[in-house]
Amino acid sequence: MKLSVVVPVFNERQTILEVLNRIERVPFEKEIIVVDDGSTDGTRDVLKGLQFQGALPSTRFVFQPQNAGKGAAIRAGIQVAAGDVILVQDADLEYDPSDYPVLLDPIIKGKADVVYGSRFMGGAHRVLFFWHYVGNKLLTLLSNMMTNLNLTDMETGYKVFRREIFSKISIEENRFGFEPEITAKVARLRCRVYEVPISYFGRDYSEGKKITWKDGFAALYVIAKYNLFG
Repeated sequence: MKLSVVVPVFNERQTILEVLNRIERVPFEKEIIVVDDGSTDGTRDVLKGLQFQGALPSTRFVFQPQNAGKGAAIRAGIQVAAGDVILVQDADLEYDPSDYPVLLDPIIKGKADVVYGSRFMGGAHRVLFFWHYVGNKLLTLLSNMMTNLNLTDMETGYKVFRREIFSKISIEENRFGFEPEITAKVARLRCRVYEVPISYFGRDYSEGKKITWKDGFAALYVIAKYNLFG
């Protein structure tokens, strides 16, 4: 089994090297696909330097011409992925690649088509924003009502897919709407979905966190759009 790790990146100069090094250390046959989504903080220069040096031979680099959003970056990465399994890895160190064995286990055993890493199933996590927690729970509840899944964390950044899933669905949302969109489409396909506990090291806004309350309201629209209207 070959693993494709898709890493959408936007303005993560302080963390991108550490994330890539951690992924490299995970003991799976893999390719790493880094998609820079129009970074303006020097991240792109760091990545082009790595590409020029050939420092990470298992890594491929995709440079978006301008910032289009997380969903657009994931879509670009999936288009060039060659692995049997695709895993989405954020570049901000909130999610730790040491959790890959837990995430991949249900797929390796032939039990799952899709695996979600849940921040709310008992893994170690940094204590942060109460209202973000409430918002996540509300969005997950509404998504579950529409999809008839019983997820605990629909908005998680750790999602893993068997490659053939993307021969049956396409990603349309460009920003954080990727999460409810892909959940609705996976449910419609009747994929075997598993959840596993993961660790979570959340950031606050002074540390570069990007998602805001506006994205929460946008997610409500996306949940309705893909569950009610296809």
